[in-house]
Amino acid sequence: MPGHTTLGATREAYDAVATTYADLFRDELRGRPLDRAVLSAFAEVVSAGGNDRVADLGCGPGHVTAHLAELGLAPSGVDASPAMITLARQAHPHLRFDVGSMAALDIADGALGGVLSRWSIIHTPPHELAPVLAEFHRVLAPGGHLLVGFSAGGDASHPAQVFDHAVAPAYRWWPDHLAALLRTSGLAEVARMVREPQPTDRRQFREVHLLARKAPAAGGA
Repeated sequence: MPGHTTLGATREAYDAVATTYADLFRDELRGRPLDRAVLSAFAEVVSAGGNDRVADLGCGPGHVTAHLAELGLAPSGVDASPAMITLARQAHPHLRFDVGSMAALDIADGALGGVLSRWSIIHTPPHELAPVLAEFHRVLAPGGHLLVGFSAGGDASHPAQVFDHAVAPAYRWWPDHLAALLRTSGLAEVARMVREPQPTDRRQFREVHLLARKAPAAGGA
């Protein structure tokens, strides 16, 4: 997650557009079958591990958190924006949502079977990303899974590419570089999906979903 200055600016930017953002994205999964398929696969591998507790980090107004619940998981949502969390609680009162930072989660070590980070790392400056990935690793149980979604860009020599996001400054990532950072953090890539932009998409860039796994406990599967 961004440091204090960046985090504060990002929080304020999302607070200012929270209602508009919620209206735009409330039904986004309905027209995105590949996204639903990736989330379904994530839910299945998490459930197979025997721990269905999942944190949706950067949950925004909570629509994806609610979708995870429909898939049989026990999700909670975390977002830096208090306005987003207010909207999430109003829309989905049966689920838990908390204001928080991905860099310092109020979650016990090894408590989760899964972590979802869907377009939430894009506002993290490159030099601050490794500690965030380490935090993902900390809260995952052995054998737990991370699904991270981000926009693709850059190359081997310039793995992070800043772009003018509609809400706050953001970064696109070269997928191989991000996969390498995950490995360094103890999260081994299991699979990836690369989605090319479609004419009807709001986001006109390549989208990547990386599924990674924390090593199981000794003697585990």
